[in-house]
Amino acid sequence: MTQLSHVDDQGRVRMVDTGNKEITSRRAVASARVVMSRETVSALREHRTPKGDPLEAARLAGIMAAKRTSDLIPLCHPLPLTHIDVHATLEDDGVALQAEVSTNAQTGVEMEALTAVSVAALTIYDMCKALEKAMTITDVQLESKTGGKSGDYQRL
Repeated sequence: MTQLSHVDDQGRVRMVDTGNKEITSRRAVASARVVMSRETVSALREHRTPKGDPLEAARLAGIMAAKRTSDLIPLCHPLPLTHIDVHATLEDDGVALQAEVSTNAQTGVEMEALTAVSVAALTIYDMCKALEKAMTITDVQLESKTGGKSGDYQRL
């Protein structure tokens, strides 16, 4: 059996030691969706939401969340993020979210990008729940990553 990187010889979880890893440029892109009714989409389009602009609030929440990932995910390293961008796009059946996160570090930023879109999606839900409780958060996924020992990844 392969030794798991986050488990020590006694089977206890641990934070991986990245001290000997090379600092490289790393980037990750993640996405998510919030599916909602046409009525809720119309309210967003017409700026009739009770709490203000959900798309802009979600974008800012995603940026803030990416910066706090190591506070939320127990074994994530705190990273010096060099760039965070979150897009929230209104579509016919809901909101499409995408986050891009970059760093120059010894470990990647996949978790930061995934955290950004997850919190952005939760923010959309929170901002629109007065209009609709049946919204669904779906398709939280890594789209791509570059840099690091494991190489590049691109969802097909």
